[in-house]
Amino acid sequence: MPQMRQGGRRGEHRERVIRIALLPGDGIGPEVVREARRVLEAAESAGWISVEFETFPHGADHYLTTGETLGEDAFARLRDDFSAILVGAVGDSRVPDGAHARDILLGLRFGLDLFVNLRPVRLRSPDLTPLRLTENETIDIAIVRENTEGFYTGSGGSLRPGTAHEVAISESLATRYGVERLVRAAFDLARRDGRRRVTLGDKANAVPHVYGLWRRVFLEIAEEYPELEAETRYVDTLAMELVRHPARFDVIVAENLLGDILSDLGAGLVGGLGLAPSANLDLIGRGLYEPVHGSAPDLVGRGIANPMAAVLSAAMLARENSAAEAADRIESAVDRALHAGIRTPDLGGDRTTEEVGRWIAEDVAGGD
Repeated sequence: MPQMRQGGRRGEHRERVIRIALLPGDGIGPEVVREARRVLEAAESAGWISVEFETFPHGADHYLTTGETLGEDAFARLRDDFSAILVGAVGDSRVPDGAHARDILLGLRFGLDLFVNLRPVRLRSPDLTPLRLTENETIDIAIVRENTEGFYTGSGGSLRPGTAHEVAISESLATRYGVERLVRAAFDLARRDGRRRVTLGDKANAVPHVYGLWRRVFLEIAEEYPELEAETRYVDTLAMELVRHPARFDVIVAENLLGDILSDLGAGLVGGLGLAPSANLDLIGRGLYEPVHGSAPDLVGRGIANPMAAVLSAAMLARENSAAEAADRIESAVDRALHAGIRTPDLGGDRTTEEVGRWIAEDVAGGD
């Protein structure tokens, strides 16, 4: 993984400016992106990072006004002019087919070949889990999900739609090239982060062609990492073990659909989607970072959306762009906010979106 857990002394990162494209999107997206930007600017003021921002309008309002989801010019600029893209949320009931959301998120993931979806699952405060953990037990898992193949390619079709004889087919696409590079990225992450075990989640017993390929490639690549423990689990068993014994897992690797489901399950074990960041990476320098919650239209304008997932996504952005100290400061500030009771209502608090964001930003700016 690029630049994982690396960085220099405080202030060194002013020499390299990280150009960040902001796509606030829909619903609560602009509200949480505003706080993530505030926190990154606080890290800059403290000398941990140097950043420049440009905001792109693409979202439901832009689509309904112009008919454009993500045009060629905007895509080219996002590809060529920025090293990081920070997305708030996309999705709006005024676009019932979700065309703009699909073209923006999947378009960027596929178009930029962001084949790694990295979802940290970390318990930041013991009271946030619904599980009964032992005193010394915690949850700290990296879920590495394949991002450009599987069922999400849209391969398939339907016959006689809307009739009693309708037939629908969705096909899962897996290539050895795609599987191998994702599995290798998972083992590299484990090695570079000092983790000890990599677990493959599949369903090779019921879907032998696609998941059989995943299992064979996983076991072959595991031999190149003899210091790491490698294991395979059918995904239903893995889901059960995640609930019963989450502390035993370090890195989980899975194909697109299964990884999507497992990562949301993981978020539920550590406090919910309000604390769930993600990174979409190509491993050669580009990344798209986003909180994995939706646009939550029922929360818009109420000031109660949790900005922590967006802030933690900004921390991932910093880490992947050689500003590990900034990432550490931001993550530590989030932890301190949680422990101090600086929480939005979804986590049992009474603070607003802005109050939480300002508290974290002030902590980042004032830290040693």
